[in-house]
Amino acid sequence: MTGVPASAAGGPSGARRAAAGAASGKVPGASVGRSAARSAEGGAAGAAPAAGQGAAPDTGPGAAGGAGDGGAAVGDGSESAVVDAQDDGKPARGGKLAAAAVNQASVWNVANLLTMLRLILVPAFVALMLADGGYDPAWRALAWAAFAIAMITDLFDGHLARRYNLVTDFGKIADPIADKTIMGAALICLSALGDLPWWVTGVILGRELGITLLRFLVIRYGVIPASRGGKLKTLTQGVAVGMYVLALTGWLATLRFWVMAAAVVLTVVTGLDYVKQAIVLRRRGIAERKAALEEKEA
Repeated sequence: MTGVPASAAGGPSGARRAAAGAASGKVPGASVGRSAARSAEGGAAGAAPAAGQGAAPDTGPGAAGGAGDGGAAVGDGSESAVVDAQDDGKPARGGKLAAAAVNQASVWNVANLLTMLRLILVPAFVALMLADGGYDPAWRALAWAAFAIAMITDLFDGHLARRYNLVTDFGKIADPIADKTIMGAALICLSALGDLPWWVTGVILGRELGITLLRFLVIRYGVIPASRGGKLKTLTQGVAVGMYVLALTGWLATLRFWVMAAAVVLTVVTGLDYVKQAIVLRRRGIAERKAALEEKEA
């Protein structure tokens, strides 16, 4: 029985199976009909069930023939879907939906939980900082512990979100709010207690709010990346404010003054650098848009 037409072999899917068999060394004319083929393939599937149940892929010459044999035991509709998916190199629709569900990170992930912890620590820190008039060394030590936990979690939540694909809209909004809130609460409390000049608090908070607003203003042209100087500024600010939260005396009190001075300098310098980046980014964006319009008109 030679020259079996594609319709007799089960339509386009049958033609694909015949081509797969020919590629693996089998002669398409050796088939004795769909029923006999299914019986033989059913027996082969019984002998090696892994071929139809997701066995490890084979890259050898028999891989195509094994896939075609395993798929033939499924039935007309599902067999056609499997073969079409394999031929097109695309996953099935159900696979796409499942992948989308997996890739969509839950709001209740470890990165967001750390951000929520920082938000909860803000009122706790203020209460501990101002307890008993704000000058009890024991309460200040507890306030320092709350501040230190907030700063440490700030180092980990962003890293975890990017590394394990846990970035969510909530995290994008809540993370910078938590950062600014805990630092602002500490600075305001220190200035209110007379431990830190108000102008220092004004410079640091003014810079943070100004750069945040600047990022939103130029976001249409691009994103201002965080620089190494900005990261060093954040670290220096955290160390300086933490030293001021503790009731230090002697040479440690002198040391914290110089650490805070370095933090203020880094705050101003990096702020000016971000302003420069924003200006360059805006000019470049305007030039690119103008070039695109001229090319479109031409």
